[in-house]
Amino acid sequence: MVDIISDALNKIKIYEKNGEKECLIRNSKLLRAIMDTLKKYEYIKDYSIKKVGKFDYINIILNKRINEIKTIKPRFAVKLDEYQKYESRYIPSKDFGILIVSTPQGVMSNREAKEKHLGGRLIAFVY
Repeated sequence: MVDIISDALNKIKIYEKNGEKECLIRNSKLLRAIMDTLKKYEYIKDYSIKKVGKFDYINIILNKRINEIKTIKPRFAVKLDEYQKYESRYIPSKDFGILIVSTPQGVMSNREAKEKHLGGRLIAFVY
């Protein structure tokens, strides 16, 4: 487990495809911010922090709405006028999915970043 974001998103995708209702992933501040974005766009129902032994985990309640979720490697730096290029590369159709972007104002979707006129680094995509 070198990349906890890739590991977590892959686990969510596998659990979603298998029809599971919940998924348990490692806890980190960045993963909680990504889960907030997924919850805002209703890709997951909810999540909570669960303590198992001496470690904290994120317990995700799945919504059965995710077709594909992956990290973007390398994490490209994106300017405001470059979002369209990456949307057409990673998302199959307009308004069908989101890019998750790390900006100076926090983790958000590409739609929010465009509204706030922010660039950032691409983290993942989901549809």
